[in-house]
Amino acid sequence: MASPTFSCDSLPPRMQSFQESLTAWATLLGSIISLVGLIQSRTWLAGLGTICLLVSIAAGLYARRERAIVNSANVTIDGQNIESLNIANLRRRVNSSLVVQDARHTASIKGPDLNVVWQYSGYCKAEGAAFIEFSVDSDNYVPFSQLDCFGYDLLRDPAMRHKVRPLLLGADGISKKIMLPFLAPLAAQEPFCVLLKCALPGSMKAGLEYYTSTLSFDQRRGPAWTTRLIFFGRRPPWVRLYQCDNSGTARLVKDLQPSEPARERTEYTEYTDTSETVEGQCARIYVFRRDGLLQHAFEADGKMRDAERDSVR
Repeated sequence: MASPTFSCDSLPPRMQSFQESLTAWATLLGSIISLVGLIQSRTWLAGLGTICLLVSIAAGLYARRERAIVNSANVTIDGQNIESLNIANLRRRVNSSLVVQDARHTASIKGPDLNVVWQYSGYCKAEGAAFIEFSVDSDNYVPFSQLDCFGYDLLRDPAMRHKVRPLLLGADGISKKIMLPFLAPLAAQEPFCVLLKCALPGSMKAGLEYYTSTLSFDQRRGPAWTTRLIFFGRRPPWVRLYQCDNSGTARLVKDLQPSEPARERTEYTEYTDTSETVEGQCARIYVFRRDGLLQHAFEADGKMRDAERDSVR
């Protein structure tokens, strides 16, 4: 089987042309006006030319920034548009208050349903922090008001007796930015450890599919990283790991193999990805294919959901 290919498309030609033309004309106009002003000793002309040059520099920097944002939102792997990640990249928020030293993700996939658990630990590098942000990404839209999602402040509540409901940041959609409040605000250098659980029904389909784990923290050295992928039922024939940085450039890292004990199980298979450190702003994309024989299970589950909705009506 051929290995998946990846690409990160650039800005549309017309947009690129407009931005480049704007910068070029502003630079040319500023140079001409400055030159005429200097020759004729006209201070106001030289000043106007300087302003045009500054405008052209600002326009060039803005165009470069916009191009980088759009490039980061056009990630495809083997023809598969990583849609939820692309939307997340357009709305990326970088956390500059916290340093994450250890990041653990567990994704359990059963038929079309996805259940995710995040656990982050680290410390506060700012004067204080009241919450930590997460990105909940799924190709199936579940309204935030109906989302089964809650967390725990493990340092202050190690027995997990107090559920914390996250708050939505910005617009709702298939990619949601949410914040999980701490039970009490953090002080400078104070450690934290939080856990977030989220159920995303109907997020997975038969055939080529993916799961993404993302980080968006302002830190040079990223955390130690562990992701566990647990597939219930028949295991996928392959699972491949790609990494995408904040510029939108993706690269194949490795093929994941099932853990040794999992090879003897029949009810589920586990794949583990570990790294001593990852970048503070990155996305790790786990691409896999599930057998078409599972399609009947997806269809049956969908009919069951429709029947449940009809019975409620």
